[in-house]
Amino acid sequence: MSFVVAIDGPAAAGKGTLARRIAEAYGFHHLDTGLTYRATAKALLDAGLPLDDEGVAEEVARDIDLSGLDRAVLARHEIGEAASKVAVMTPVRRALVEAQRRFAAKAPGTVLDGRDIGTVVCPAAPVKLYVTASPEVRARRRYDEIVAGGGTADYAAVFADVKTRDARDMGRADSPLRPAADAHLLDTSEMSIEAAFSAAKSIIDAALKQ
Repeated sequence: MSFVVAIDGPAAAGKGTLARRIAEAYGFHHLDTGLTYRATAKALLDAGLPLDDEGVAEEVARDIDLSGLDRAVLARHEIGEAASKVAVMTPVRRALVEAQRRFAAKAPGTVLDGRDIGTVVCPAAPVKLYVTASPEVRARRRYDEIVAGGGTADYAAVFADVKTRDARDMGRADSPLRPAADAHLLDTSEMSIEAAFSAAKSIIDAALKQ
């Protein structure tokens, strides 16, 4: 039996960092579900296939190997742009949700982070966290991350991108981003990763004892 920690939230809220920290602390398997959409997009791009054909995209999504997701490669901007196109396709979402649910069943436990884990992928997860932060803070984090990585960025453009992604994620018809009714809210706007991890650990430990 697998113990599932479902983590949702908008871009740059810190959910990925928190998810990896939790998985490491408890010896659980971790899956960044956003990478599954990016991997589908990359496979389409690599094969020179169209990004607007739902049937083709669904076939590719069903063949994605969740054990071979390379964060560094999949983080590229053009892959993210392509992923945003395929992620709104219901057949693609259905195929990847099935794969994500199979992953979630791994023993002894799993941590999945994304946009619809607590609401769609693992609605029965014993622990659901919704990690958020103000758009200004998230844009600043994304900007700092780009600059620290040697890139150049314009804060106003990054902020606009964060707002656009929020609108797209929260406004889509299929599996919109929203907190599950029983999710624990963690606002990391003024919270360090240590404080967020400590809060999450208290919630997880309490659930494990039940």
